[in-house]
Amino acid sequence: MQYQWYPGHMSKAKRQIQDELKLVDVIVELVDARIPYSSKNPDIEKLAGSKPRVLLLNKSDLADEVRTKEYKQYYEEKGYYVVSVNAKGGAGVKNVSAVIKEACKEKRERDLKRGIIGRPLRAMIVGIPNVGKSTFINSFAGKNCTLTGNKPGVTKGKQWIRLNKELELLDTPGILWPKFEDQKVGLRIAWIGSINEDILDIRELAVTLLEYLYESYPGVIHTKYGIDECSDGNEALERIARKRACLKKGGEPDIDRAAGFIMDDYRAGKIGKITLESVQKV
Repeated sequence: MQYQWYPGHMSKAKRQIQDELKLVDVIVELVDARIPYSSKNPDIEKLAGSKPRVLLLNKSDLADEVRTKEYKQYYEEKGYYVVSVNAKGGAGVKNVSAVIKEACKEKRERDLKRGIIGRPLRAMIVGIPNVGKSTFINSFAGKNCTLTGNKPGVTKGKQWIRLNKELELLDTPGILWPKFEDQKVGLRIAWIGSINEDILDIRELAVTLLEYLYESYPGVIHTKYGIDECSDGNEALERIARKRACLKKGGEPDIDRAAGFIMDDYRAGKIGKITLESVQKV
């Protein structure tokens, strides 16, 4: 199937981000550490211009640690200030403030020369849906400043959050881009739950995920589900359904229900710390 999701509110949100960029000093972009390349919105790259960029590899607790380090180095070499974080658990979040200040060092020095003292830095928080922006802001601020949820699209409009005298954040809705040129990018985004599942084939998602795991992380399917692994995702899915007694009346495997809990298991980190793309193939 074709993977794409760009409802009207995303187009509006993109225009708002473009209009408000002039109000901020730095852009803080969250990507999912399990797909650090595919979850990075190329439209934000174009809009950002010369503004300093801080990149947060969020949900790092769910990702392959070796690949996370590789992506951190990859983006640092491209000029980003990069921090691995787990917004939900709090790991790495305390480091972000210092990194934002470092990214804005030249700007602050220019302000001092012009006699501007005490003006807080303003950071725009951006990212695709369901990447954890609201959870990060709440963890960063130490209080519930924004709505959070496990479905894409919870944040609908802009929100300014004043953290302290030195830093203000502008939260923005999660946006994708109008067309995935590479459908593998769309598939990875669907795997992590950043596309509305009402338009997806959950069976296809599970089958392709199982085939990826078989190829890239041999042994994890057997360890998690206790089946003999195979390269055919459809066969693996049926084996898992039978192994877990996920059956319809008459004993036929309930494939869609099995697919659903496999996707839930992956997204919750219950299959293991798994990254879905390699920096060598970027």
